[in-house]
Amino acid sequence: MRVISKRTLTDFWTTFPEAKNALDTWHASTSKANWTTTQDIKKIYSSASFLADCRVVFNICGNKYRLVVRINYPAQIVYVRFIGTHADYDKINAETI
Repeated sequence: MRVISKRTLTDFWTTFPEAKNALDTWHASTSKANWTTTQDIKKIYSSASFLADCRVVFNICGNKYRLVVRINYPAQIVYVRFIGTHADYDKINAETI
C-alpha cells in the first residue's frame, strides 16, 4: 500500500512524541501490506473499525489516539485523513473528513 501522507503522521508525533513508535510501526506495516478487503486489515488490526466510503479507524498507542484513513483498494493507496486524540476525534465526522 502507498500511504499518503506520512507528513501528517510526523507532524502529529512532533506534538505527541509518545505516538511516534506506534505510528512508525503502523506506517511500516501498512506500506508493506497488500490489502484488498477489510478482512485483510482485520487479520493484522483486529480492533480496526470500518466506516462508510472505505474509511478505517485505527487505535494508536493503546487507543489513546485515533487514526482515520480512506483506502482505495484497487489503486493500493491509503490516504491519511485524520490523526488525533479521542477528544479531537469526537469533534469530527470520520465518514466525511
